[in-house]
Amino acid sequence: MLSYFRPAILMMALFTILLGLAYPLAMTGIAGLAFPAQAGGSLARDASGQVIGSTLIAQDFTKPEYLHERPSAAGSGDGYDPTSSSGSNLGPMDPALATRIKGAAAAITKDDGPGLIPADAVTTSGSGLDPDVSPENARLQAPRIAAHRGGTLLEVLAVIDAETRQPLLGFIGEPTVNVLAVNRALDARYPVAQPKG
Repeated sequence: MLSYFRPAILMMALFTILLGLAYPLAMTGIAGLAFPAQAGGSLARDASGQVIGSTLIAQDFTKPEYLHERPSAAGSGDGYDPTSSSGSNLGPMDPALATRIKGAAAAITKDDGPGLIPADAVTTSGSGLDPDVSPENARLQAPRIAAHRGGTLLEVLAVIDAETRQPLLGFIGEPTVNVLAVNRALDARYPVAQPKG
C-alpha cells in the first residue's frame, strides 16, 4: 500500500519545493536585478533619501499649489489607504453615485473655475488608489497651481507635459500624468515657503 502513496508524496514535495519556493525566489531575484526600482515598490525619495511615497499608489494632495489626484473610495473617509484598496461598487443608476459626482464637480468648479470636467476628475478608479490622472484633468488644474506657485500658466503646463506618459507602443492605453511626479517637479521648480516655527 505504501508503494502507491510514495510516488505521490514525493511528487508533491518536489513540486512544492520547485514551484512554491525555487520559482518564486528566482523570479524575485530576476525582477530585482532587471527592474530594481519597480521590484522595490517604485519608491520616491526626497533629497535626504527619506521615502515620501510611491509612484504606483496615490496620495492625498489637498493643498491648492498641488496637482490633485482622482477621488478615492479606498479607506474610511480619508481616502488613499493602501490597505483598504477597493472601488465604491456604486452602479450607474445608484443615486449615491450621482450625488457624489455632483459634489465632486461642484468642488472642482469652485477650485478650478468653470469648464469641461474630465470624467476621471469626478469618478474613482477600480482600486481607489490610481496614482495617475488624465492630461485633461491635470491641465484643468494648471491655472490654480500657477496662481498659488507664483509661476506662469505656460510654465506649469510645461511641467505637466514633461510628466505626461504616452500609451504603450503608441496605442495601448491612454496618456496619463503621474500626480506625485508632477508635484515633485513643481516643488523642485517652485518651492513653497514652509511656515516658520
